[in-house]
Amino acid sequence: MILPSDTLDALCPMHMHIGADGGVRRMGPTLRKLMEGAAGEGAQFAEMMDVFRPRRAGTVPDLLALSGRRLQLRLCRGSQMVLKGLAMPDGQGGVIVNMSFGIAVVDAVREHALTSTDFAVTDLAIDMLYLVEAKSAAFEASRTLNRRLQGAMLAAEQRAYTDTLTGLRNRRALDHVLQRLLLEGGNFALLHIDLDYFKQVNDTHGHAAGDRVLQAVARVMLELTRKDDTVARIGGDEFVILLVGLTDRVRLSALAEQLIHRIERPIPVEDVECRVSASIGIAFGAPKTGARPGAEELMERADSALYRAKRQGRAQHAFDEPTPVEGLR
Repeated sequence: MILPSDTLDALCPMHMHIGADGGVRRMGPTLRKLMEGAAGEGAQFAEMMDVFRPRRAGTVPDLLALSGRRLQLRLCRGSQMVLKGLAMPDGQGGVIVNMSFGIAVVDAVREHALTSTDFAVTDLAIDMLYLVEAKSAAFEASRTLNRRLQGAMLAAEQRAYTDTLTGLRNRRALDHVLQRLLLEGGNFALLHIDLDYFKQVNDTHGHAAGDRVLQAVARVMLELTRKDDTVARIGGDEFVILLVGLTDRVRLSALAEQLIHRIERPIPVEDVECRVSASIGIAFGAPKTGARPGAEELMERADSALYRAKRQGRAQHAFDEPTPVEGLR
């Protein structure tokens, strides 16, 4: 006895009932959805279904001979994905073939917009879909968390190398860049800059005004240097600029004079104008004679040149000796 149609649809929503003559009498609702609107009932099953494992089956006797065995098949209309199948006799010379997606269920759900109503209530595919969805959600949450952690790490690293007041590089960042330049062996110049008369600003107008002056000076240095140069604040009113590939005295002198000229411009802070200047000592990472200096020695040379500039009357710049290799980037 063949089960009523609604019972078959509920138990086997992907079944195909084939008569003894090979004609398709009925298909389950999910199977019809896979057919994408193509007519099925009344057609010969060989026109609707290609059974290729465990062997070809193009007639009802072929299917009956495979009764109870696992089949692999494709629909000839609509979806082309490989389906699993099981053929059983209907007791009237025909056969009922029930099908499922197997591990392709996730792709099938996505491609055909299937929902839980397209599967039998007892089908484990529903549980599998829930697991897949939960796994996808967990992976997405993990990826989001990783992105946030990476962003937080980059932000923390950025803060670790940044002077919070001016936004310039700090001493830690300067040491890192300086060591790298010395290891690479390229030519570069180091400018050690100390602000003149900055203490008077703090004493007269307060530390808030001093902070505004430092921020204004930092902007000037960034405006007058190149993108690849390193500008760092290493102390209260001390700065260092690393100029990669630039060791020409004429150009360095011009840059130093321009820095001093711009820094000397009055800096408005609320209702007062603050005035500072700068002294600059210049040393070279690749001297013409002698061994290449280390980071500490290079800073000492720039510091000595800086104080020689101060002794010359401040608002001056001075070069470290010996004379550097002439060259331009």
